[in-house]
Parts: sequence; structure tokens; C-alpha cells
Amino acid sequence: MNWKVAINNFKQYLQLERSLAKNSVEAYVRDIEKLESYSLTQDILNPLKVQTTDIQLFLRWLGELEVQATSQARILSGIKAFFNFLLLEDEIKQNPAELIEAPRLSRKLPDFLRVDEIEEIISAIDLSKPEGMRNKAMIETLYSCGLRVSELINLKLSDLFFEIDFIKVVGKGNKERLVPIGNGAKKCIDIYVNEVRNHQPIKASFEDFVFLNRRGRALTRVMIFLIIKELVAKTTLTKNVSPHTFRHSFATHLIEGGADLRAVQDMLGHESITTTEIYTHLDRAYLQSVIKSYHPRP
Repeated sequence: MNWKVAINNFKQYLQLERSLAKNSVEAYVRDIEKLESYSLTQDILNPLKVQTTDIQLFLRWLGELEVQATSQARILSGIKAFFNFLLLEDEIKQNPAELIEAPRLSRKLPDFLRVDEIEEIISAIDLSKPEGMRNKAMIETLYSCGLRVSELINLKLSDLFFEIDFIKVVGKGNKERLVPIGNGAKKCIDIYVNEVRNHQPIKASFEDFVFLNRRGRALTRVMIFLIIKELVAKTTLTKNVSPHTFRHSFATHLIEGGADLRAVQDMLGHESITTTEIYTHLDRAYLQSVIKSYHPRP
């Protein structure tokens, strides 16, 4: 068996049996093609001949190319899936990657904004322009609900349940969740929708999208990044602020205010609580207050 046949069979397996999304399948294939390229330089023409030491040397080679540990871990995960497939097909007797440990990942604390810094960004918005109220509504929503930028641009009018103070969000993997929305964000969206958006022409199929560009279409991720970058440039802030920074700030401020980590996990749409934990930049005073409040022997 050569690499091309094995990779093509693996791709069909991911598509037909695992029913993975197109982007996920392509990511798996790209990672295995990296192993293929390396293996061919070592005269390993048959993937069934790959040994554990070959994969270890491949990972060391990635490290020498300064491929980040997170990318190495993802590639190794794909390699394990590839050889598990070959094992499932009885092409090999043992997965050569099975016992290889992923590189240790450093958990970088994400940047977040203080409340006054968020207020400074919002104050930089020029509300005399038609897009001003839209931009204010978007930032208020990002911070009020902790949305991902993809969730913001795909938010629909039919997802707004203001009568019960919730919005419906479609997150990763098309998973839906209900997220509470604050009065400030509700008010801004109401003003934008009823006093600005209703006066602009809207293209067919975009009638239900909340946030629109001047041509009446849904905004793109890049446009949201540019809007925030331009606003921050008008402030005294020196931090690197992105749409995700408001999500980090949402989670951080909730946790520091005493919110339950599980509740924050649900609102962020995280499958694992360990993902939520990186948003908690809790200072020692807060941690001490938790011990004193909840430990039976403080």
C-alpha cells in the first residue's frame, strides 16, 4: 500500500463512517500528508512500515521547524486516528503512535479588559454615523453574552427572545444554547433594529440577520475585527483587543464576581470545563475569599 491510497481510504472513512465536516476532514488529511512528506524523505514509501521511532523523529523534526506545541499535538492526534483506521482495517497489528505522548501545552492566559476599558472603547463610537449604533450594539452584545465572533455575525432576529431576557446562539458544531442578555445590550439592539436597520435596504436571504453592512448583507468576521481595531485606535488602550477579548472579559468578570464556573461554561458553550478555566484570572484575594466563604475549616 502506498501513501496516496492509504490517505484516500482514510479520507473516505472520515467522510462516510465518521461523518465529519469537510473542514475537519481536510485538516486530518493535511496533517497526514505532512507525515507522508517526511516519511518519503526517509525512504518510507509504505505507511504500513512506519514505526514508533519514525513518528517520534517526525515530531522532533516539526519541533526543529519551530512548529508550535499546540500544532504538534493536533498533528499527533491526527496521526493516531490515521493508524487506528489502518488497525481497524486489519492493515496493521498495532498503532505505532499509540504510546507517544503529546508535547506539553502551556496554557496562555487570554487578555481581558477592565470594565472602564470597555467603557472607553464604547465611548469612542461615533453615534452620529449610521453604523455607530450598530457597532455599539455589537460590542454590547459581545460583552453582555460572551459570544464568539462567528456567533455574533450569524445572530438572527428570530433568535432574540427579549421578553424572557435570552438569546439563542448557534455555536460550534451547530449546537444551540440559550444565553442571558443584559438590559444595556437589549436596548442598543432595539434602537439599532428599529431606528437604523429598518431604514436600509436589505438583500434577499439576509432579512433575518441582526447585524448588516451598508449593502444590506451579513457582516464578515474580518469586518468585525477591523471595526474593533479602529475603535481601539481612538482610545488610550495599548492592549491587543479582538472580538474574542470581550468574550474573555465576559467570563473573567463573571468569575471574579462569584459566578459558578459551570454556569459560565454553559453560557460560553464549552464542552469541557477545563476550557472555561483558562478564562479565570482570579487574584489571590478572591481565592482567599472563596476559601473563607466555602471551606468547612477556613
